[in-house]
Amino acid sequence: MKTARMIMDKDFAIATIDKRIYGSFIEHLGRAVYGGIYEPGHPTADGNGFRRDVAELVRKLGVPVVRYPGGNFVSGFNWEDSVGPRDQRPKRLDLAWFTTETNEVGLHEFADWAKQVDSEVMYAVNLGTRGPDEARNVVEYANHASGSYFSDMRIRNGRKDPFGIKLWCLGNEMDGPWQICHKTAYEYGRVANEAAKLMKWVDPSIEVVACGSSSREMKTYGEWEYEMLGECYDEIDYVSLHRYYGNKENDTPAFLARSVELDHFIREVASICDAVGAKKHSKKKLGLSFDEWNVWYHSNEQDQEIYKADKWNRALPLLEDVYNFEDALLVGSMLITFLRNADRVKIACMAQLVNVIAPIMTRNGGGAWAQTIYWPLMQASLYGRGTALRPVVDGPVYDCRDFSDVPLLDATATLGDDGSVTLFAVNRDLNEDIALNVDLRGFGDLRVIEHSVLHHDDLKAVNTETAPDTVSPKAGEGGTMDGGKLTVRIPSKSWNVIRLVKA
Repeated sequence: MKTARMIMDKDFAIATIDKRIYGSFIEHLGRAVYGGIYEPGHPTADGNGFRRDVAELVRKLGVPVVRYPGGNFVSGFNWEDSVGPRDQRPKRLDLAWFTTETNEVGLHEFADWAKQVDSEVMYAVNLGTRGPDEARNVVEYANHASGSYFSDMRIRNGRKDPFGIKLWCLGNEMDGPWQICHKTAYEYGRVANEAAKLMKWVDPSIEVVACGSSSREMKTYGEWEYEMLGECYDEIDYVSLHRYYGNKENDTPAFLARSVELDHFIREVASICDAVGAKKHSKKKLGLSFDEWNVWYHSNEQDQEIYKADKWNRALPLLEDVYNFEDALLVGSMLITFLRNADRVKIACMAQLVNVIAPIMTRNGGGAWAQTIYWPLMQASLYGRGTALRPVVDGPVYDCRDFSDVPLLDATATLGDDGSVTLFAVNRDLNEDIALNVDLRGFGDLRVIEHSVLHHDDLKAVNTETAPDTVSPKAGEGGTMDGGKLTVRIPSKSWNVIRLVKA
């Protein structure tokens, strides 16, 4: 058995954890809305057509914020289409995903659903086909009390009190040629600056996220951030990062090491933000928003066949990745990486929430179940609160296709407001357990109350409607405490959550 050592102290603090790093994303794409959260006639549907079984899984997930309504979809979306009487809402061709949008679910309905699942809305405005004027109008509609054209329109549509949406995305992936009305960095920076300015004039309490590069592989990556921030730095609060990983080569050691690249990505974008801030002699430090992140590759070929058979239909079953156990391990490491960078990463939305590259899957007319990736996100959201700590970890490493000296034990810790300590750890070793020794003497007397392990012998194991618990957390050994030191076995290829409280 391999060994590793961790030294922790409550003074090794990184930052207070922003709960919004456990957010998610629902786009008008595939079966995320229609057949996902919303399915009138389903046995569990409430009076508004929303599935109660899905809502319960979302509540258990503990998602504090949900990005909506896109995604690529938003760059061709008219927000006015989604309010007012349902039978008068227009059907539109969605040029982002080549389907038809009925607008059955819109701002009012989604906001009501978000409240039901104890979440808040992160609303994206269209800066593709539209611009600052429409952006400030939807802020007025959503957040102004009354006495203006759009606030009074909201009241006529049945909502007296403002929605009070506090977090807004300024478009989506505007650097991408696939985007409806793709822009250069300068063009986007100018429109983002003016949109943010007008939106904050309507409601000074809001925060806004500007589009960074849609991926680290974009030819304009880095240059895009620097140039667009040169135009809008003073008006925005966060820069977005999008990151997806896949394992098409079936190289598990390299796949599980992708979180190393994620850490590099975070540091690079933070450095660019700080460079622009220094150039502007600004005291402001921008936060980072991972408003799209996940594993995404399983459904790529399937989607091409769907388009060949059925284009322009409603709610096509697109991007329906069936996640396996190794995907959950990488998701766990990505969450650990966010916690290690809690001083800059303030928002993160797993893309997406239901059916579309999602932790929750449904069958139309049938059941809803948790995919493998559900569990690390749920446990991190429940227990990864308070202060992110910077433990010193010493353990074995490995080399793989893209990286050298990758830690076999990927681990971090958090300190709760009540003095509790939570360890999160992924063992990347596919064959051997790791005996972990943790020095916790700086926290006083602690005792282990839970050791949860997500493990399966088969890396490709999946959860299904008929076997939803194939990959799910089980009780671990818990380890032993002696003189403020914890000794615990971390099983091979596993995600671990170890919770300690005051003795």
